[in-house]
Amino acid sequence: MKDTKYIGLDVSKEKIAVAIADEGRKEPRYFGMIPNTPEALRKLVKQLGSVESLKVCYEAGCTGYGIYRVLLSLGVECEVMAPSLIPQKPGNRVKTDRRDAIRLAQLHRAGELTSIYVPTEEDEALRDLVRAREDAKEDELRAKHRLTKFLLRYDIHPPKGVNRWTKVYREWLDSLTFKFSTSSVVFEEYRQHLLAIEQRIARLEKEIKAQSEEGFRAPLIKGLQVLRGVAEITATALVAEIGSFHRFKTAKQFMAYLGLVPSESSSGELRKLGKITKTGNKHARRLLIEAAWSYRYKPAVRGKLKERQKEQSASITTISWKAQNRLHDKYYRLLMKGKPQGKAITAVARELAGFIWAVAHEIDLGDSKMVI
Repeated sequence: MKDTKYIGLDVSKEKIAVAIADEGRKEPRYFGMIPNTPEALRKLVKQLGSVESLKVCYEAGCTGYGIYRVLLSLGVECEVMAPSLIPQKPGNRVKTDRRDAIRLAQLHRAGELTSIYVPTEEDEALRDLVRAREDAKEDELRAKHRLTKFLLRYDIHPPKGVNRWTKVYREWLDSLTFKFSTSSVVFEEYRQHLLAIEQRIARLEKEIKAQSEEGFRAPLIKGLQVLRGVAEITATALVAEIGSFHRFKTAKQFMAYLGLVPSESSSGELRKLGKITKTGNKHARRLLIEAAWSYRYKPAVRGKLKERQKEQSASITTISWKAQNRLHDKYYRLLMKGKPQGKAITAVARELAGFIWAVAHEIDLGDSKMVI
């Protein structure tokens, strides 16, 4: 059996720095720089020797997972590492592609790197879709702020009792006139910019709806919607961000991945819990916290929630009802203890993650029983 070679790749948009750490305690060596193309990667693998002896790693970044998939197709073991969890030497102020590649190879050989989950191409495409909508919603908020601040500078206020961005408010915007033509042009440009963003959001949401009903993840997306606060957009986004729920053996692992568990600083008999860790997927964590606000209200199954639960199995609707009762009680119990509302909602979101995990496993594993 050939000795293993640990390959570190420092990846940029056009180039890849390659370093090799042979098995044992020898110093890693710098191999060279290659173009960031599939052809160059195939040539590199041939130069390095048997694919069975190669273990490759590189940092996750803006270049995506193309390198991972090319190497996997060649039969090479490859891992994508979390950049934030790479150990750093104190006082190291020299950073080059060469040094980074050598450091990656050395740490990979030592087992000091933490790999991330690489989504399938279908999951990645779905994730891009929901994140595009998220970006568009942020653009919409900025566009609305620009328009309202423009009106504020001219001391123009909506009529009393008219809430912003309602139908009546938009009709009021239609009736506005300005003293100068320049102001009218600016106002109309702001409005057209906002309209274009709203149309973009509508197109993205139409595709999200199609994916939630007919896409390859449709059964799971529909199943998660039995939970209160987890409607079509939230369910699709969660499935897109998480990918496979099977990588979490327990609900607690899923909670920890979302960064919803308390941080801890303990020594000896002293145990101190702090704020939540906020590690892992920030997009999914935000979705869970938004959904948790729904559990302020008394448990009930009616309206849109009742419609979403039609044709779903009794096992997951039972989980949904248990979630409503348990999370509603938890929210008010924490408030009665004097906890701030934000902390109470975060605690609810943490337990909601456990119910989401349970529903996902129930759908994937049929009648097997899941315990939260």
